[in-house]
Amino acid sequence: MNDKIAIIGLGYVGLPLAVAFAEKHKVVGFDISLERVNELNSGKDHTLEVESDHLKSVLSSYGAAKGLFNTCELEDIAGCNVYIVTVPTPIDDDHNPDLTPLLKASQTVGKVLKKGDIVIYESTVYPGATEEDCVPVLEEVSGLTFNKDFFCGYSPERINPGDKEHTVTKILKVTSGSTPEIAERVDQLYKSVITAGTYKAASIKVAEAAKVIENSQRDINIAFVNELAMIFNKLGIDTVDVLEAAGTKWNFLPFRPGLVGGHCIGVDPYYLAQKAKKAGYYPQILLAGRRLNNSIGPYVASEMVKLLMKAGRVVNKSKVLVLGITFKENCPDIRNSRVIDVIKELKDYDIAVDVYDPWANKEEVQEEYGIELIDEKTLTTEHYEGVVLAVAHKQFSLELIERLEGSPLTYDVKSCLPKEKVTARL
Repeated sequence: MNDKIAIIGLGYVGLPLAVAFAEKHKVVGFDISLERVNELNSGKDHTLEVESDHLKSVLSSYGAAKGLFNTCELEDIAGCNVYIVTVPTPIDDDHNPDLTPLLKASQTVGKVLKKGDIVIYESTVYPGATEEDCVPVLEEVSGLTFNKDFFCGYSPERINPGDKEHTVTKILKVTSGSTPEIAERVDQLYKSVITAGTYKAASIKVAEAAKVIENSQRDINIAFVNELAMIFNKLGIDTVDVLEAAGTKWNFLPFRPGLVGGHCIGVDPYYLAQKAKKAGYYPQILLAGRRLNNSIGPYVASEMVKLLMKAGRVVNKSKVLVLGITFKENCPDIRNSRVIDVIKELKDYDIAVDVYDPWANKEEVQEEYGIELIDEKTLTTEHYEGVVLAVAHKQFSLELIERLEGSPLTYDVKSCLPKEKVTARL
């Protein structure tokens, strides 16, 4: 199979996939950001998904027998015959799916699409989006006919940002195609680099649906334990103690309470919900889980306020340190981080808030959330009445908190510190 593959979008999903394919295929990585392209061509990846040495080892010149060439020039992908779209699929402020990046990427591919080419989508969408939303764009821009001149596939991404164990080649890959022959072709293409193996879904819609329920299921399960945490807090019972006791049963699922953000779990249920509503069904459990998980940030802030009041601190004269702004531990990804909900709610009580996160990019945080991260030196010079440990970064140890001035009250959202060493935890 002498495929020349174009990866459209070189972010958390696209780059690891491009590097994996580049081990055995000709790959052109395409991104609209010249800054990102230049960064990757220098052998650096600020997302930390690909080690510098590994990235440098697969970089090649344009037209090489195999390897990765990164570009933002459209003509550089014109000679490819397989296009894999890995752009983000976010939601807007009203929680409606925003297909703008996906449709723009489809327009880009449509401009260079040729007879016999295959377009594979990896972006998380609702069932039907590939054939109902993306294919018409490809047809209109290219002037070609779907399943006659060109074909499509869908293979949902399963990247877990920051996870160095479950990397792209080590996670079983679901594949699909717009015809049985193309489904087999797509499956074989991924099988050439995915060591964990592949699973060929019955159709593109089945593959799309499978992906969107993976994260919806996690969202609902986390919502359940978040609600349990609220109940057990009222009853004066430690939630983690309860979960550990229940976890002794072989089929108990080990979910923990916490903030639910990121580009998947906190987003994907809205895609399925919108499709369901268009089909005439109003999803109840899906959206109930979303509402509950979206309430956790304000809940954490209100619990911190209660701790301050019970300790006799003047709330609107207090200063609170929030540890962590990324959406998960040991990862620089700040997309859809729900820590911002905690910060906003604390500020609504006129509490002064400092935020420290050694993993996050200061410029990105400033641009995305309007927050100026403090440096480590500031931690030992400021006086804090309270600390919210929001993200379980490895740097956030008990020793770090004990170095802080003022013996602040500590609320441990992630239950990562010994319970006898913190004031309260979720």
